[in-house]
Amino acid sequence: MEAIKEHKGLVFPLNRTNVDTDQIIPKQFLKRIERTGFGQFVFYNWRFDDSGNKREDFDLNKTQFEGASILLAGENFGCGSSREHAPWALLDYGFKVIIAPSFADIFYSNALKNGIILIKMEESQIMEWMKQAEDGTFHLSVNLKKQEIQDEEGKVVDFDIPSYHKEKLLNGWDDIALTLLLEDKIQAYEKA
Repeated sequence: MEAIKEHKGLVFPLNRTNVDTDQIIPKQFLKRIERTGFGQFVFYNWRFDDSGNKREDFDLNKTQFEGASILLAGENFGCGSSREHAPWALLDYGFKVIIAPSFADIFYSNALKNGIILIKMEESQIMEWMKQAEDGTFHLSVNLKKQEIQDEEGKVVDFDIPSYHKEKLLNGWDDIALTLLLEDKIQAYEKA
């Protein structure tokens, strides 16, 4: 997992609540066993019609949102089934940070384990940023170490994140890397 201390990126506003994992990546695309290659299927049913043509009315398809890496969303983002493919797809598409009023518990855990910074934020602040992001030119800077988000006008908003997840993200540690930190103790135990 890649260490992440700060991230500045283009913001994509997804003004929808209760976005479930099947909307993030539909079940028909879960046949791969690798963690990569899922980004092309993010929000597939919203981005494409039944013939596979891009829908003009879904903003993520617009050129001004190309390269968006910060996603603003409504409450209960990531609800539904516990598929880990959802954070894999979002990360593979390019989203490094997701800001929402609330997240489904399993999605929250899966996304943090895979290196996405999830930030719970007051809905009023998110709605303010969503309005600013509508034209596809709005950027935010996220400083994980300081737990601050700064907008283009210099306004700073603090956020909370559990220290355990913060440390893992700052160091790029996944669960395997955490286990390997104890390799000496594991070997000592095996010898005993």
